[in-house]
Amino acid sequence: KPPNNPQQDVHDNPFHLTDNQSPVVVRKLSRCSVSLQETGITLASPGTSDECPVPQKRPRWEYNSPLKTGVECEHIFNIGIMNVGAPAAGMNAAVRSAVRTSILNGHQPYAIYEGFEGLADGRLKKMNWMDVGGWVGTGGSALGAKRTQPTKLGLPQIASKFKEFNLSALLIIGGFEAYDSVLQLAEARPQYKEFCIPMVVIPCTISNNVPGTEFSLGTDTALNAITEICDRIKQSASGTKRRVFVVETMGGFCGYLATLAGLAGGADAAYIFEERVGMRDLQTDVEHLAKKMVEGVERGLILRNEKCNENYTTDFIYQLYCEEGKGIFSTRKNVLGHMQQGGCPSPFDRNLGTKLAAKSVAFLAEKMHNNYKEEGGRVVVECTDEDTACLIGLKRRAVQFSPVMQLKSQTDFQHRLPREQWWLKLRPLLRILAKHESVYEVEGTEASIE
Repeated sequence: KPPNNPQQDVHDNPFHLTDNQSPVVVRKLSRCSVSLQETGITLASPGTSDECPVPQKRPRWEYNSPLKTGVECEHIFNIGIMNVGAPAAGMNAAVRSAVRTSILNGHQPYAIYEGFEGLADGRLKKMNWMDVGGWVGTGGSALGAKRTQPTKLGLPQIASKFKEFNLSALLIIGGFEAYDSVLQLAEARPQYKEFCIPMVVIPCTISNNVPGTEFSLGTDTALNAITEICDRIKQSASGTKRRVFVVETMGGFCGYLATLAGLAGGADAAYIFEERVGMRDLQTDVEHLAKKMVEGVERGLILRNEKCNENYTTDFIYQLYCEEGKGIFSTRKNVLGHMQQGGCPSPFDRNLGTKLAAKSVAFLAEKMHNNYKEEGGRVVVECTDEDTACLIGLKRRAVQFSPVMQLKSQTDFQHRLPREQWWLKLRPLLRILAKHESVYEVEGTEASIE
């Protein structure tokens, strides 16, 4: 970033560039130094010592451990834990963290197998510490993930099971169906007091289509898998010479995977539902690839989201490129399918699932402690406030709890999408790097330390 004063040397005002999860942030190094000193770490002056900075006092995170709530409660509450939606990497890591932090805080976790279907059939199990041993690195869903939602099974039946097992809190780990399920339960609170308990959703889906968060658990692992496959496909295309591959990704109506995998894999185009695709766009991309072949770049990669367009299907685009590329390049297609859901979770997803589950249990424990009462010789939890039914997510470099009732207005339920998606700003950059004419809007901001 150039200095405000043209006479000033650019090296007199150095800057530090960091992503801080999202978005990109630009900070002055002098401000970073002030922020570092606030944590109790002092930096040695230049030339005085070659040793690493030594903490002068214990960092603040040691006093604010997410594992314990700091709330002393004399009662043991039952916390239900389930997976709802399609399997995604990181689900088991989150369940493991939730079970162990619940026990650590003196409560009893119940594993609910196969989502709300399992709850309706009474398939619940008291969990102990070792029941989740080794789960952190396993893919899929050990509890079983079903898409069935409570309204389909009948709210009276679900309410009766809540009462039968005396559930005082509910943690659901899953995708859009999990978010919608908690919303249904929260809206039914006036009719069923069994749903007047604290509830939290941890967004876990490869599609990254849940409102209230910028990143969903499992997305990083799926993105890594797609990018690796695209790299292999590009190697095949380079070896064959003059070949274009059309690759279909998952994600429902959300084009996150196609866009980010295209950006990471050097794709020539990525067709998604959020940006309408027309015949002129397809014609432009065919001409662009033909030009690349003439210039010596003898391979091409096109990504398409599975629900990009009901008419311009993967087969249609493949046949179009085959016809228009005759004599210039050959075309092949690949549908990646459910291999994007499998595999061991990446370190990012393992750590994110562990962190979000620990914070969710702390949130539930605090709400239970503040809203319990004795009724008919038994202790029950009853809360009706909006902030007791929340979705936990990453927003602007911080973990936030968002009430699902407030997220309802930010959701396109027909297409199962958030109404605003931050990654769409990256779309022009994808075309620029593929030598298309486009304009990229810089998203970097200068952040203060306050």
